[in-house]
Amino acid sequence: MKEMILLFNLPDKAERRKVEMALLPLKIRLKYVRLEEYNQPLGVLADTKDVPRAEGVYEGEDLADTLIVFSSLSGTHFDKALAALRKCGAGPFPYKAVLTPVNQFWTAPQCFAEIKKEHEQMNRGRE
Repeated sequence: MKEMILLFNLPDKAERRKVEMALLPLKIRLKYVRLEEYNQPLGVLADTKDVPRAEGVYEGEDLADTLIVFSSLSGTHFDKALAALRKCGAGPFPYKAVLTPVNQFWTAPQCFAEIKKEHEQMNRGRE
């Protein structure tokens, strides 16, 4: 599987350009996922084998914020990609995930809801 970053709900063209320029030197494939594809499992969007494609198209609401999913990045490349995203001037992007054997079957809305819940739990502990 090739290294890939899935980007959901990043409508601002200037931010998209900053992200693209930041990650270009790393030669990681970026895929902007269209709203109508949100019903597809993350594994399908990341070209993972053995994850079945969903029928139909997504007709729900967009995510409340940007979601970034990292697929098949080596540890070093992952660290460099995170650093590049922090430095590029776009964002912040608090909702990030790494594709796993479990979440590869989730849709973007399911993944976003889980990450948002985790953020809320972590922030509750800080108060």
